[in-house]
Amino acid sequence: MQIYKVGGAVRDRLLGKPVTDIDWVVVGATTEEMLAKGFRPVGADFPVFLHPKSGEEYALARTERKSGRGYGGFTFHASPEVTLEEDLIRRDLTINAMAEDDQQNLTDPYHGQRDLEARLLRHVSPAFAEDPLRVLRVARFAARYAGLDFTVASETLELMRQLSESGELEALTAERSWKEISRALMEDQPQVFIEVLRECGALKVLMPEVDALFGVPQPEAHHPEIDTGAHTLSVLEQAARHKQPLTVRWACLLHDLGKGLTPKEEWPRHIAHEHKGLKLIKAVNERFKAPKDCQELALLVGEYHTHGHRALELKPSTLLELLQSFDVYRRPQRFEEFIAACEMDARGRKGLEQRSYPQADYLRGAANAARTVAVQPLLEKGFKGPELGEAIKRERLKALKAYKEAASA
Repeated sequence: MQIYKVGGAVRDRLLGKPVTDIDWVVVGATTEEMLAKGFRPVGADFPVFLHPKSGEEYALARTERKSGRGYGGFTFHASPEVTLEEDLIRRDLTINAMAEDDQQNLTDPYHGQRDLEARLLRHVSPAFAEDPLRVLRVARFAARYAGLDFTVASETLELMRQLSESGELEALTAERSWKEISRALMEDQPQVFIEVLRECGALKVLMPEVDALFGVPQPEAHHPEIDTGAHTLSVLEQAARHKQPLTVRWACLLHDLGKGLTPKEEWPRHIAHEHKGLKLIKAVNERFKAPKDCQELALLVGEYHTHGHRALELKPSTLLELLQSFDVYRRPQRFEEFIAACEMDARGRKGLEQRSYPQADYLRGAANAARTVAVQPLLEKGFKGPELGEAIKRERLKALKAYKEAASA
């Protein structure tokens, strides 16, 4: 029995990055031997075990072959005869197909170290094209390591293009896709993920609504970058730069989908794109079964982001409607994330990345003004039921009028 550290732990050590998760491969062992040493089995499809003390995952060396469509369409074979090189060749990228023993002696049959030095994301073998999930994984690694100047090898990009055109991407489950998308959006440069997907043709398969934004112009006075797709990438880049959470990043990606529906004869204006985009945002949300908080914020940002930009001009009644829509009294965090998404949208414009966004503090102040309205005095006056609701609304409107006047003074 020989045990090797493999994959990301080896890659990140060689890159000088912190190693978090460690994967182990066991060569020359049987399931019975692992159980005898106290390892606990966890793999339903192939033999993976948890270490009796550390709890880390140890997998028996295995080979795999394509047996059906999609990510799960593989047959695995594990036995003591499977070599380390045979196990490594089934991996996606050369930089993930290295192993080291307990003395840090490197096993690198597919030149992963060379590709690390060349800053290349390159597939290990033609079997790469058997797993459609790898298109998303490579794009995610491109986003992760863009800051280190990594690029996707041209021959790997070609395989990704073939996979995108094959129909295999459509066999991916919503859960597996979302796992990769959500992880990619939380990388330092998530816009690179979208760029790579677009370059290999996967974006128009997975998110045609986002792909449709490229080549759609906007008024240059408001958007010096003009192209709506380029703007979306910039907004996503700003969201990452300002360390926004996943909910905000997802909303940033989808906020302008309605502009993809504008007839060409109306370009570069996009009248009512906020409402037109809602059905598209809903479709993307459902396609990937995004978490509820991501879905809700994306829809709200899509519908109201122009309200955010025009906050200083809004009538108190419109401002109140906005606050009610977000339920700022019970869910203050969601309104804070809306403000963040609006600010990223405003900053995601060429040459305006550092521009101040006074709307943010104004909206926070408006929410606080509305929240200060006390319910108890209204109850004491005898208001109840629908009448109480109307009375609260009147008082909040009064508070917002006072707030607006004070802010304008």
